[in-house]
Amino acid sequence: MKKVLVIMAGGKSSRMQQDKALLPFGGYASLAEYQYERLTSYFDKIYISAKSNKFNFPVEIIEDCHLDSSPLVGMVSVFKTLALKEVFVLSVDAPFISIETIEELYSQAESKSVAIIAESSNGLEPLCGIYRVNILNKANDFIEEGNHRLQALLNSVVTQKVKIEREEEFMNLNHPFEYEEAKKLI
Repeated sequence: MKKVLVIMAGGKSSRMQQDKALLPFGGYASLAEYQYERLTSYFDKIYISAKSNKFNFPVEIIEDCHLDSSPLVGMVSVFKTLALKEVFVLSVDAPFISIETIEELYSQAESKSVAIIAESSNGLEPLCGIYRVNILNKANDFIEEGNHRLQALLNSVVTQKVKIEREEEFMNLNHPFEYEEAKKLI
């Protein structure tokens, strides 16, 4: 089966106070381009989930099918747009997730699981994992109910948690100080 990655970059970036997907990072014009380029050799196909094509590099965009902004909306849009059985989902603001972690999730994936999600010492990391198409109906129900919490969705389906011990990989860039710290680490 082909390995397909969807980089989630449709958030509001309210804590960052500017679109974090477009922040320069790691020698690239944007964090989105950095994520795309570093993972191209591992995945057969990479898409970016966003409200629109705001990127200055060639990439296929999956536009959100709802006006709301949430990872759940992105997930529903992905499965409505692509005829795929599963996708790997990764947040644009998690630039330190390694190929090793991604491979661990794939190697431990059980066929009965609807989602195979990384778990750090902080808990479940919903934007680092494999999602299967059979989550779509439940995800649509959640959106119709106005519940956009991925964590709640994962609690309602067969979710396999894969413990990842490399804590430093799960640094998210939500605030300007985290972005500055990450630039030093890269």
